[in-house]
Amino acid sequence: MRRLFCLLLLASCDVAPQSNLDGRIECQAEGEARFAPNCTMETADTADGRVLTIRKTDGGFRRLRVTTDGSGVVAADGAERTHVTILSGNRIEVEIGGDRFRLPAAVRRR
Repeated sequence: MRRLFCLLLLASCDVAPQSNLDGRIECQAEGEARFAPNCTMETADTADGRVLTIRKTDGGFRRLRVTTDGSGVVAADGAERTHVTILSGNRIEVEIGGDRFRLPAAVRRR
């Protein structure tokens, strides 16, 4: 039931383009011990929806697509599964391939 609630809530969320003042978001790359504001996020609105490009400190990156069908945030190329957790403070945590990212999300009022 909780999972269904989270999916329904996420369906009414937008991942916001803002991050903290220096352009960084909290992340925990695979193998790192804790979260730190070491990643950057760029957004682009495309015909397929909003695409987020998250750049990690090791030079790697993840591309995520914000969906409108209630599934939340998915890998832009569909190659890996994402797991989304709703956090307090208008944020979500996205786990993909061992990497974890904390992203701002704003709930849309309908």
